[in-house]
Amino acid sequence: MGDILDRLYEMTAISNIAENPSFLLMYLIAFGLLYLGIVKKYEPLLLGRIAFGVLIANFPGGEMGVIQTDAAGMVTLADGTVRSIWDMPLHDIAHEFGIMNYLYYGLIKTGLLPPIIFMGVGALTDFGPMLRNLKLAIFGAAAQFGIFAVLLVSLMLGFTPQEAASLGIIGGADGPTAIFTTIKLAPHLLGPIAIAAYSYMALVPVIIPLVVKLTCTKKELMINMKEQDKLYPPKGEIKNMRALKIIFPIAVTTIVAIFVPTAVPLVGMLMFGNLVKEIGADTSRLFNVASNGLMNAATIFLGLCVGATMTAEAFLNFQTLGIVVGGFCAFALSIASGIFMVKIFNLFSKKKINPLIGATGLSAVPMASRVCNGISTKYDPKNHVLNYCMASNISGVIGSAVAAGVLISFLG
Repeated sequence: MGDILDRLYEMTAISNIAENPSFLLMYLIAFGLLYLGIVKKYEPLLLGRIAFGVLIANFPGGEMGVIQTDAAGMVTLADGTVRSIWDMPLHDIAHEFGIMNYLYYGLIKTGLLPPIIFMGVGALTDFGPMLRNLKLAIFGAAAQFGIFAVLLVSLMLGFTPQEAASLGIIGGADGPTAIFTTIKLAPHLLGPIAIAAYSYMALVPVIIPLVVKLTCTKKELMINMKEQDKLYPPKGEIKNMRALKIIFPIAVTTIVAIFVPTAVPLVGMLMFGNLVKEIGADTSRLFNVASNGLMNAATIFLGLCVGATMTAEAFLNFQTLGIVVGGFCAFALSIASGIFMVKIFNLFSKKKINPLIGATGLSAVPMASRVCNGISTKYDPKNHVLNYCMASNISGVIGSAVAAGVLISFLG
């Protein structure tokens, strides 16, 4: 009877958890993320799948955690031999390390899912607000400053140029872009960088108000954009918006392909998704697939796999802590740089811009715009800045993808 009870005890994960209490800390982190997503409603679609991935990855014996490799991709197999995981067929990876590693190395490490998600984002994006307010797109470009500022600081702290670039790209507030860049430059850091990027994206409703509170005055936040438009109406008017919306993705893809070809996998797929949306009824089936089924499946697998990289072994170390802190700095600096660009613009322009528009120069569409619109209406219930924020927000998507392409070109 005692042998049976011992066997039953060994069958459970209890003994392993008792020997390594760090698992308990990972469970607390997973439950905390689930609480933020479900109860606080901080992007439940995003945090929910990542948090559940964290949870299932940290149960000993479940084989749902992504295996950690060194910078050269070397792993130790069950028989004790050391082998490069890049030389292993996917079925061998699944056999040795479990199904989650099959998904991770087949879908994430190959760089397949980020462009697919960008295609879905493009299909769901309306470039109209940006095209009507092209002047505001400059604030989306300014918000990329955080990427390069953290890159320089990371170099000073001892990170390699490739690692520093992967850390800095978190400031773009775009999970797929961060993953795509890290795959190309520092694949051994993909787990913690993906976790940091997606966690801060989900915490946009917390981080943006914090940065805005530290950098903006009440008077600035009460600038009414509609009143400014009445005082200083736009000089030109777009006569054929539909034609412009069709031409725009084609033109952007062509220009980016010529000057920053390494950004084409992201920008090109983003613009293709938008093109099939704007063409209309003739491509409605493509639009439905890109914006619904295909994108939903891609984001489910991406979220679970990203969460599964957050094992106790991989996450609880000083390097990961540095990445989390550095990612937060990149994120906050990107928001602040957009705000300060608006402040500089207002010094030289009669037509004033609400600094909240600069705060949305991130890729977190449309979450950042909704958050900033909420801040604006707290000070003035009639001051809706959503459409203006979207102009900067959408340009930030393009800007972060181009920034990633530039980094890959120089450092890849």
